[in-house]
Amino acid sequence: MTSSSTPAALKKGITIYGCGPDEATLFREIAPHFGVMPTITAAAVSEANIHLALGNRCISVGHKTRITNSTLLALSRTGVTYISTRSIGCNHIDVKYAESVGILVENVTYSPDSVADYTLMLMLMAVRNAKSIIRRTETHDYRLNDVRGKELRDLTIGVVGTGRIGSAVIDRLWGFGCQKLAYDIRPRTSADYVPLDELLQQSDIVTLHIPLDADTHHLLNRRRIEQMKHGAFVINTGRGALVDTEALLRALEHGKLGGAALDVLEGEEGIFYTDRSNRPIESTLLPRLQELPNVLISPHTAYYTDHALSDTVENSIINCLKHAGRKQHWI
Repeated sequence: MTSSSTPAALKKGITIYGCGPDEATLFREIAPHFGVMPTITAAAVSEANIHLALGNRCISVGHKTRITNSTLLALSRTGVTYISTRSIGCNHIDVKYAESVGILVENVTYSPDSVADYTLMLMLMAVRNAKSIIRRTETHDYRLNDVRGKELRDLTIGVVGTGRIGSAVIDRLWGFGCQKLAYDIRPRTSADYVPLDELLQQSDIVTLHIPLDADTHHLLNRRRIEQMKHGAFVINTGRGALVDTEALLRALEHGKLGGAALDVLEGEEGIFYTDRSNRPIESTLLPRLQELPNVLISPHTAYYTDHALSDTVENSIINCLKHAGRKQHWI
């Protein structure tokens, strides 16, 4: 971390919305090194708390809550010209609408190792039937599972999307001796690149690391799931809507697929990051998925490491400072 380009005497303001306790601690520790005075709130940005951004042209937001267009308009009228979202994806913000009202939206980069490590963990848990084994032992049933596990070296892994995270996944797979296939419009690794349909047909595990946009929504739809090998596994640590969840569930229930490990899910908003142990879950698909012994669900937590959090906080501040430099002014 460096603050050489920002004199300590030059104080700038950033409003930090949707900030958890750990994030808040880091923002308070790191911001002064950049000459920044943060205004911090745990609440997601909304029209009700726009006043917290008064006097600050730059704000930082979390990814857990969608920002409405009416909120974006209100931010613009308050003088906000820049939003740094503390996430890789921007699908919780209508970026084009934000630009139309004079707000630039940018994401942050953070350690790709956080999601890459978690992806490998999910792969291993999926092919070794970890959910069934753990469920049995929790009821003191210590018999071997009826289904033997698989070794990665005997499998073909298909990596869809080879940006920073997908590339980090491929780097890790080298140590397991498995065959690696990749799909991306811009080949960037030493894996064997093939068309998407070919990857789906040949892979024993398909792992998704591609951005979510209009073109990739339901990338893994019913037709493509039907193309997959019988008994194949789906790993998703990207975005929930990359997968047609209805089609995935149907394939799992009918035995077409061997299993799935999902850290993200369509309709996760308002469910993930909340305690639903004593409250009903509105989604009909999530409970059905969780009932299956070969489906692992985690609540969008692959990114959640201390290293990645530190990267996210620091890069949010740096993004805002760079924007200020482009604009040549702060208020």
